[in-house]
Amino acid sequence: MDERAFPYKVGQPVPEWDLRHRLPIEKPVSSECQDAGTIFRINSTYMDVTDQPYMYRQDQVFLVLIFAFTSVILAVAPIWIFSNSVPDLDIGTAVIFGIAIGTSIHYARITFKHGRDEFFSLRRRPIRFHRKEKKIYAIRRRRFFAKPGQGDVTWEVPWNDSSIFCIHYGMVHFRRVYHIRCYEVDQNGNVIRAFSIGRSWQEHEGLEGLLAQWNYWCRYMNQGPGELPSPRLYFKEREDRAESFLFCIGGFDVRIGPIFLRLLIIPFVLMETSHRLLALWTCRDPIWPDAVSSVSVIDPEDPYNQPSWGTPVGWAETGNAIDRDEYPNGDKREMKNWHGKKDPAANTLLWAQDTPPLLK
Repeated sequence: MDERAFPYKVGQPVPEWDLRHRLPIEKPVSSECQDAGTIFRINSTYMDVTDQPYMYRQDQVFLVLIFAFTSVILAVAPIWIFSNSVPDLDIGTAVIFGIAIGTSIHYARITFKHGRDEFFSLRRRPIRFHRKEKKIYAIRRRRFFAKPGQGDVTWEVPWNDSSIFCIHYGMVHFRRVYHIRCYEVDQNGNVIRAFSIGRSWQEHEGLEGLLAQWNYWCRYMNQGPGELPSPRLYFKEREDRAESFLFCIGGFDVRIGPIFLRLLIIPFVLMETSHRLLALWTCRDPIWPDAVSSVSVIDPEDPYNQPSWGTPVGWAETGNAIDRDEYPNGDKREMKNWHGKKDPAANTLLWAQDTPPLLK
């Protein structure tokens, strides 16, 4: 589920379900703290995480290409038919041609709307949890004609109660898919803008991971990196072809079992990989504004600066390190100040309801 497929309405209140499932920044929301695969880097000053569409970019690119191809066919076919066969321009033919051209224009608009963030844009759109500034900086879009030091289009939201962090859900293939959304509102409580953080989580099992992920980010912002469990992996900031391939096979688990299953899915994985690479090859790395870079200088002696030398980065290195018992697999911590249900699954069922549990 891409965050752009479930748009918010500017000028309208935060959706009621989302607001009831608001995530506090000072209290834990479950008994566990764990990263589910969202981290680029961590240090004592800031933590860079993914935006929600990052891991599933190849799916979005595929849909954009389908809409673009359909738009071209619907535009070219009537012109080709008319120029070659010269049919009688009766009312029926004119209506059919008009519908085809109109549909082509509609699909072209969809292609532009969803494709402008995939092609000739940015290879990644990092979201920076800045612990020292108590703010979140989110790169949202490429700036093509930036002034010196202006960088790419970057949103800034404070890490306090004026920013509303919520669980948002949508239905995809008859399944609930959740993500964490940040709403910025005006003085009347109406939405100014919104963005989603991290990744998506499916069904109740995934919601359990979402709650643990929120605890992870909050623990970093409120207490620092000292007691954080190791992330699932550190994503490469410069993604290569092998990493793109593993991103696409990741939905099946990069260490999938029997060899014949790998062979069956390889053609589909290669197709998805080509989509992801096509988008990446047309894009460039993001550029932080000087105002953000100037407050994000890392102490060279920072003991929490990761990934450092010897830390695996990316799907392949991390998977191999786990196999060698050189990197933790699914590292997590207990939340000491949690007063709700100790069983994460039971707690998740409460959060999945229309009215979530009251936090103490």
